[in-house]
Amino acid sequence: MKTATVADLRNNFASLSKWIYDGAAVTITKRGVPFATITPVRARKTAPPIDRLSRLRKMFPSGPVKGDAQDVMDYDRGDT
Repeated sequence: MKTATVADLRNNFASLSKWIYDGAAVTITKRGVPFATITPVRARKTAPPIDRLSRLRKMFPSGPVKGDAQDVMDYDRGDT
């Protein structure tokens, strides 16, 4: 576990946040006495990539909607 002072937290937050982002827990000390621990939330899960083109083809099987933006929104809502 890494240790930093309150002054380090205030003056060098970018480097401390890099430690936390990389998975390290950081103990914060005040006048040499530990009083807080900052830990990363959880392991980051990456979402699967979205295939936007196939989504658009499913939503608009006959191709792009003709008209202006309001026509597109009306079509999207089923108001046509």
